[in-house]
Amino acid sequence: MAEELDIPQEDTPDEVYERKVYNVDKGQEPMRIDKWVHIRLEGASRNKIQNAIEAGFLTVNGKQEKNNYKVRPGDEIVLMSLVNPDTTEVKPENIPLNIVYEDDALIVVNKPPNMVVHPGVGNYTGTLLNGIAYHLLQQKPDLLEDDLPRYGLVHRIDKNTTGLLVIAKTSEAAAHLAKQFFNHTVSRRYVALVWGDVVEDEGTIEAHIGRHERFRKMFAAYPDGETGKHAITHYKVLERFHYTTLVECVLETGRTHQIRVHMKHIGHTLFNDWEYGGDRILKGTVYTKYKQFVDNCFDICPRCALHAKTLGFIHPVTREEMFFEAPVPDDIQQVMEKWRTYVKAKAGQISREEE
Repeated sequence: MAEELDIPQEDTPDEVYERKVYNVDKGQEPMRIDKWVHIRLEGASRNKIQNAIEAGFLTVNGKQEKNNYKVRPGDEIVLMSLVNPDTTEVKPENIPLNIVYEDDALIVVNKPPNMVVHPGVGNYTGTLLNGIAYHLLQQKPDLLEDDLPRYGLVHRIDKNTTGLLVIAKTSEAAAHLAKQFFNHTVSRRYVALVWGDVVEDEGTIEAHIGRHERFRKMFAAYPDGETGKHAITHYKVLERFHYTTLVECVLETGRTHQIRVHMKHIGHTLFNDWEYGGDRILKGTVYTKYKQFVDNCFDICPRCALHAKTLGFIHPVTREEMFFEAPVPDDIQQVMEKWRTYVKAKAGQISREEE
């Protein structure tokens, strides 16, 4: 038998793989590593485990080993496995994809709004992975999901968040990229429009994130650290509109809804984030014209104003540094321009009144 360690995890729900750590006990007889894992990993086929070990999803004492490695007492085995693996079939669909970059190892995609990343309850079709599956099968018709778990997905973003995602095209690439997410060496910068005038030009938010105690589909910040998982977000003000602020957020961790929860925690809910109360006026005047202005902004950007703007990582094959940037989408751009115009008009009105 082996003890599965209950250790603090830095892998996150926004990332598709989690790290499982096992210590082999003193009474363990020599056994092939693929058989040893198969006994302990419920629902995984021996073939799938063997493919995962060969691809690098498993290490023993910090080193990759082959399937014929014999486990020994005291070995530390680290396994990357899918977080809450979904058995939903990924049906290939001919869905247009905005592919920013592609080679034999990976694809970088700029995801549009209102697109779920992978199939699940209530969203079995029309997802990014349905489109990726179709795209990959055009290149390799005999590709099986056992060969490339969940079609190479190593991280994800919310349905209404736009921006960059990297998809692996081989299991080896998936393992290499997943390790980079574990080690927080992947560079991710987001742009968000938030309510209120953020006081500090830059800052760091550190508060655990966990399920909301009353509303289980939502998450909440727990600064005392007794609930949820450790989470850190760094932010910097890019532009001020008095009633709203454009900020850049850099994730040190990547918990579910992290930016949305952390910004709300410091009093700056994301603009039009209906789940967290950002779809109503949280800052400004009570005049009808202002309400009409805000409603027009909501109509232009009918979603949470959040965009995954940059993505940087080490290429899993060439080991070169890769960096990609996706321009802020039109809906957020248009709302920003409306706020600029509104602020200028308001400043001009005040100036005339003072004369």
